[in-house]
Amino acid sequence: MSDKLNLDREKFSSRLGFLLITAGCAIGLGNVWRFPYITGQYGGSLFVIVYILFLLLLGIPLVTIELSVGRASRKSVGYSFETLTPNTKWYYSKYFMILGNYVLMGFYSMVTGWMLYYTYKMFSGEFTKEPMLPQQSGQFFGQMLGSPVSQIVCLLIVTVIAFSVCAFGLRKGVEKITKPLMVLLFLLLIFLAVQALRMPGCQEGLSYYLKPDFERFSQYPLSEVLSAACGQAFFTLGVGIGSIQIFGSYMSKDKAIVNESITIAVLDTIVALLAGCIIFPACFSFNLEPGQGPGLIFVTLVSVFSHMEYGIFWGGVFFLFMLFAAISTLIAVFENIVGISLDLFKITRVKAVLINMAIIIALAIPVILGFNVLSFIHPFGKDSVILDLYDFIFSQNIIEIGSIIYVLYASWKFGWGYDNLLQASNLGNGCKLSPKVQLYFKFVLPVIVTFLLIQGYVAIYTKYFS
Repeated sequence: MSDKLNLDREKFSSRLGFLLITAGCAIGLGNVWRFPYITGQYGGSLFVIVYILFLLLLGIPLVTIELSVGRASRKSVGYSFETLTPNTKWYYSKYFMILGNYVLMGFYSMVTGWMLYYTYKMFSGEFTKEPMLPQQSGQFFGQMLGSPVSQIVCLLIVTVIAFSVCAFGLRKGVEKITKPLMVLLFLLLIFLAVQALRMPGCQEGLSYYLKPDFERFSQYPLSEVLSAACGQAFFTLGVGIGSIQIFGSYMSKDKAIVNESITIAVLDTIVALLAGCIIFPACFSFNLEPGQGPGLIFVTLVSVFSHMEYGIFWGGVFFLFMLFAAISTLIAVFENIVGISLDLFKITRVKAVLINMAIIIALAIPVILGFNVLSFIHPFGKDSVILDLYDFIFSQNIIEIGSIIYVLYASWKFGWGYDNLLQASNLGNGCKLSPKVQLYFKFVLPVIVTFLLIQGYVAIYTKYFS
């Protein structure tokens, strides 16, 4: 499609706005609780080195592809394939990616609501009236899951806030709100990291987190360590569903896309590393074992803050940081969903916001009820809940298959083709994509993502059916 037909496409007012908002899409709750935990589990800085290697080999190329497709087409995933390769069948694949956005928001909006709930409870002093053991904070988390009303109220609040930002458009809404939000997020992160480094358990916590530990590293099969690092690099950037592509459609042509992809990956990694510098000193200061997944945040750290002097303040600031991280992703993916609706149905932005807000809420409510009213539903048997089904559909299917589609589309002649990818990505100043890595994009990248897809099925089978 010619530039003339895209003159009305909004653009970011500054490069900083693009970087902060696109990084906000990538920076989420996975950075804060998943990355620190698996880094400590798999050998500290040894795992970080492996992770960064996969970030270079997998994450940055996939972000580059999505941003290039977005900038070249000036469209969301809803209409980019038709724009770049008309009269082909590639556009059928977009429906699969669009589904991924809705499934992701179906459970991510619920978890964002949890962060709002805990931010309120922490600042209100609920957790610091008296010191809590991990078992007590675990019981509180269970009580929250058992209360559908409080979860639905929090879901409605965060969903309305995030979609309201999108209703004002790119510059007046998304950029105007997300830029200061991301700046506050980074300031809170640095502030909390500095305070954590002053705790008495700082050295022990950092040693567990970042010191190379060959014993821990060798406790697991090398294939498991590589899979964990590869998966983290893949999932942390949120590729495969067009959520990054939408911001490419708003980009200027001043900077080469590989240059921007590297910057986004660096910002994402800094947040993940600093999050561990907060969590582990806090845990070791109070002789608590770092937990896994939700337990690390909602059980272990709540117990830590209940024992701390000024725990109301420190705990409140921490969960406020978590809330900002979650909402930044929420706004970014909602903007993609709104952009898809605008491209597909040619409706007004406000109408797109209202319709999609209702859809997301409707999708999220069954996930909430899966912990209480619908707790008898076990999609995979054993102790599985509806959240596990949503996560399986998204994490173990859609983003991998969507990424394979992007790679094949951008690197093979039966799609958009590598020459067009080079032309689109290398406009502007900065680090550029080389013709020499064409074979890597055509053959190696699809193999790596396919491996992740198969590994995910193996993990599900092992967890629920073996």
